[in-house]
Amino acid sequence: MSASFEIKSSGGPYEVQVRSGIFAETQWAGGCVIADEFFREPPSWLDKHTIFIEASETEKSLDRIPPLIEQLRAAGTSRQAKLLALGGGIVQDISAFVASIYMRGLRWDYMPTTVLAMVDSCIGGKSSINVGPYKNLVGTFHPPERVLIDPALAGTLPDDQKASGLIEAAKICFCKGEDSFARHVSYGPSVTMGVAALEQVIVNSLLAKKWFIEIDEFDKKERLLLNFGHTFGHAIEGATHFAVSHGIAVGLGILCAIEFERQRGVSYKNVARVELLEEHLHAMISEVPNLARPMIAMDVDEVIERFGSDKKHGPGSFTLILIAENGDVVLRKIDKTAQVTADVERAIKTVVKRYS
Repeated sequence: MSASFEIKSSGGPYEVQVRSGIFAETQWAGGCVIADEFFREPPSWLDKHTIFIEASETEKSLDRIPPLIEQLRAAGTSRQAKLLALGGGIVQDISAFVASIYMRGLRWDYMPTTVLAMVDSCIGGKSSINVGPYKNLVGTFHPPERVLIDPALAGTLPDDQKASGLIEAAKICFCKGEDSFARHVSYGPSVTMGVAALEQVIVNSLLAKKWFIEIDEFDKKERLLLNFGHTFGHAIEGATHFAVSHGIAVGLGILCAIEFERQRGVSYKNVARVELLEEHLHAMISEVPNLARPMIAMDVDEVIERFGSDKKHGPGSFTLILIAENGDVVLRKIDKTAQVTADVERAIKTVVKRYS
């Protein structure tokens, strides 16, 4: 199911291509490449102008950006050059941020190499950079000119990274609506799925996300719903010191959000797609090897503290993406009462206990 389509943005449309084999066919002559260390044993088109970086949260910190800019300058990168980013979401975040600020903006292309980046972050144009202990505190909107996706690259990934991306795809499709999520499940997403089925998952997920980013490019209204699972999830991710990967943490975060609403008396017994989402997430999370180890080691009080300090909250309220009783994904501001705080704590502890 190869596909090609455009994403509309305020800076002009950009192209997305999904096709197995596109990686090997690439002939890059645009300028500098920022690539994941994994590709240090390069294909022929990675040359002396390639800058290799470690795909870690430490590298995605604001204090690591100036040395990278110096490397671009030393390589002779001018305003007329085009940058290529080759790697997963961390490489994308770093590259997009650098491309947006280097000489007031470089053109760039992106070739995602993880399932999570292929199904989600490769479109939308956002970069997110950590500052000190604060995750994704700064960033810019600077879309690439082209996104080139080769699903065959996913074959090199460990199971937890595959599951991480598939969970994000499930989240996007669920947020888009019942039909999109039903198609996602019909493709049989699993860490053992073949390339052809993965292509279907990628295209379905990106077309679902396309709707959100075209109607709300700058995260003011509808696109905010794609933060579903992130408030709880970022707290879990940070409290495990990133031993639990982002997509898995988002899956756990969605389960926390569902449990939180149950604690507050919301029933989903007559909403089949919510039960299907729970079952699907549990199946994905259960495929992650050794997840119990970081969950057991994690300080649950730290999860609760990190949840409370999330940047989306207001001074007297929590800002949460939740599932309404009819199954719709909604944004709600909820007053920080003692009862609500207790419900948050119980929801987190219930989910953590299940996977510890």
